[in-house]
Amino acid sequence: MSQQQKNPHVSPNNLSSREGEADNSLALSALTIQLPEHPMAPITINELPRGDDWGYQLKWDGVRILARIEGSASGRPSSCSTVPRAGSSADIQLYSRNMLVKNAIYPEVVSLLSSLSSDHDSCLLDGEVVWWDGERPKFQQVLKRERSRGGHNTSSPQLRPDVADSHHTASNRALEAARGSASVDSSQSEPQSLSSTSAGAGGIVYVLFDLLADEAGDLRHLPYWERYQRLKQRYSNNDPRLIITDLFLDGEALWKWVESNGWEGVVSKRLSSPYREGKKHRDWFKKKTALAIDVDIVGLKLRNGGIASLIMAYNGQYFGSVSLGLNEELRRTIAAAFRSLQPESVGGRCPFPAIPDDLKRETIQWLPMSFKCRVTGLEITAAGQLRHPKLVTFLPKESPS
Repeated sequence: MSQQQKNPHVSPNNLSSREGEADNSLALSALTIQLPEHPMAPITINELPRGDDWGYQLKWDGVRILARIEGSASGRPSSCSTVPRAGSSADIQLYSRNMLVKNAIYPEVVSLLSSLSSDHDSCLLDGEVVWWDGERPKFQQVLKRERSRGGHNTSSPQLRPDVADSHHTASNRALEAARGSASVDSSQSEPQSLSSTSAGAGGIVYVLFDLLADEAGDLRHLPYWERYQRLKQRYSNNDPRLIITDLFLDGEALWKWVESNGWEGVVSKRLSSPYREGKKHRDWFKKKTALAIDVDIVGLKLRNGGIASLIMAYNGQYFGSVSLGLNEELRRTIAAAFRSLQPESVGGRCPFPAIPDDLKRETIQWLPMSFKCRVTGLEITAAGQLRHPKLVTFLPKESPS
């Protein structure tokens, strides 16, 4: 997202500047940046809140990551030098939602923050790591990185500048829609710079949405509006690998853009709210679009002599099992199609590197040839499975190209 794009932000009338109220005793040294026990998390709702005290942001489909940057000027030794730092000797640590250190998983983010930090910088950032493919975020790709446990393969392709910069175009489209000065024409919902991007290209991007502390002290008591403005002032660079997500005031227009362009959802934030850990608040909410995904059916879960559910694969990875929407007529149709395989060949060859844990005690018929279905679901879980999947329809067999 463009950090220099002027957004239609006007400070709400009910917010007054509180920058001068920060207690000087909270001024940070590199030793005093306290991590939250649980990052503040949005609560799922069905309708966007309305009012002058609400701002709205795109929901990025990534992994929550906090970054603590501690300047070395205080004398603290750098304890987390997993990658060379060309620009700074500041100590940089990445933390997951559960406060696990993630430097080894995302070393390029550590390197990026190092290049943008000075030796005297100290701050605590909140955001998420996203895999940007030149068109939209791809959660499955960032999930593969999470599962690697061993960090980034330096031989894998880096995020090309033209691919990285394409998220600015997507942001500008959302911006135009949300400010009401232009509508998103469905016939032009995909800008040329996105449609020309190859699907195989992409890489890691760090999306920031909050600043919890800086050299002035702990900022969590400040209204979100002020924390967000400080964040934008801190990172006004043009590096496309670091995004300050835009903040909009027209939630309904943004939601229409999200739906028409297939993004994950919208996060609503009360502009006057402090940072409250976890979900013990009524200040951050998320409204998500229903996912519609085309999957491969690679196996049948059998119980009591019949088909209990269909085993899904997505991009070659185990995606869970679907039974909702699978009526008796469909079960009979599928059973008839694969009757010749049963019961002698119940088992077959698993298409995954290992049998998923939740299938180990099941009777499975792996299929010699998969078939495609369209399913809907609420979200892709951290385990890489579709939550609450429902079968929508079978898809025709693809013709060879």
